[in-house]
Amino acid sequence: MSLQDLRDRLPDYAKDLKLNLGSLSNETVLDDQKKWGTFLASAHGAANPDVVAAIEAEIADKMSPEAAEAARAAAAVMGMNNVYYRFTHLVGNSKYNTLPAKLRMNVMANPGVDKADFELWSMAVSAINGCGMCMKAHEAELEKAGLTSEQIQASVRIGAVVNAVSKILAARAAA
Repeated sequence: MSLQDLRDRLPDYAKDLKLNLGSLSNETVLDDQKKWGTFLASAHGAANPDVVAAIEAEIADKMSPEAAEAARAAAAVMGMNNVYYRFTHLVGNSKYNTLPAKLRMNVMANPGVDKADFELWSMAVSAINGCGMCMKAHEAELEKAGLTSEQIQASVRIGAVVNAVSKILAARAAA
């Protein structure tokens, strides 16, 4: 399966998603590692098996095994962190901000790829998961690393489209 296969499986009412998948796969504001890592992390973050399989196949010759593993790790750790930090933010009780998280997240300190790439992939997954606190933290790190607003936006656009495709295909499978 490939991105084209995903596009072909989308119903006519999701034509915009088909078009967006195509244009985002040709996105040039991100280098290939950033772009395809964002696709991969977003697929794992959105957790649709068909979308994961298609994007895993698509990136097979586009990313190093180490970079692909780091993108998967970004999705994994954000799956945990986005829930925890969204809780601490939304509860509004400042005492939770003073308590240590006591959650292992070692991969964030040593992701095996450029830190900015890992942060970008984490940004896309955090957007999918709706963690405002995490998005603010990732954006600050990305800006410190010299990424532009257009590059950060591109990662979130990829995450948004991959997430929407995942939901449409899941809904069609359930029907």
